Amino acid sequence: MSKHIVVGLGDEKARVRVYMANRPPLSDYLELAECRPMVIGEIARIAQETGNHWRKVFNVYAKLMAEFRGEAMTSTWQVWRDNVLLQQGSDTALLFSAVPNAASSGTIYLWMGKGFASDHGFFAEQGSEWLDAHFAINRRKRWILCPYFDYRQLSNERIQRLAVLMKSFSA
Repeated sequence: MSKHIVVGLGDEKARVRVYMANRPPLSDYLELAECRPMVIGEIARIAQETGNHWRKVFNVYAKLMAEFRGEAMTSTWQVWRDNVLLQQGSDTALLFSAVPNAASSGTIYLWMGKGFASDHGFFAEQGSEWLDAHFAINRRKRWILCPYFDYRQLSNERIQRLAVLMKSFSA
């Protein structure tokens, strides 16, 4: 049996795993073939070198984690983004590889965007169902399909809804 290869940024053992189709358009990331933790300053560098799109992705991820973790957050989402998000021990990962078919206990798999989910078989799995126009879920697989991490698509209200869905896996 072959081991599932995980490619992306963040904590390789993360329990909150976000999967997306595209990577930061910089050679370090386009050639990435493993899951690598980020370091302090790396998120700011990517945002500076690639523009507002990636800044939004990282901001929305940090805001989502602040909503999901609630009182467990020891700082603002901005400070947490800059000093913890996608680093070793952060319990977060942003992945560019395929979503594994076998769910790991305690792990939440977020599929970013309808196009990505459609291309990678979210709805081919038994038990996948739409909850509303923005979210779909597969409880058995611990999968949640959510809007792309952009302010217009994943507004603060939708971030709150997604955090509730994520918490429902812990209940």
